Amino acid sequence: MQTLTFSVPGMTCGHCVAAVDEELAKVPGVASRSIDLDSKQVVVTGDELDRGAIDAAVDEAGYETVWS
Repeated sequence: MQTLTFSVPGMTCGHCVAAVDEELAKVPGVASRSIDLDSKQVVVTGDELDRGAIDAAVDEAGYETVWS
């Protein structure tokens, strides 16, 4: 199991969180997602996670990933 942490600075509301969560749920290998609006931090766990696919999913939701 792999865990990746990144931030999505553009998230400002619950709708933003829902949009990002919905797109991340579609990424192959993603088993769970935890999104904290206050810190704008996202933690994704799963097997064989692909940063490019995660970036594309967050972009599809209308936001940008910032990797730690």
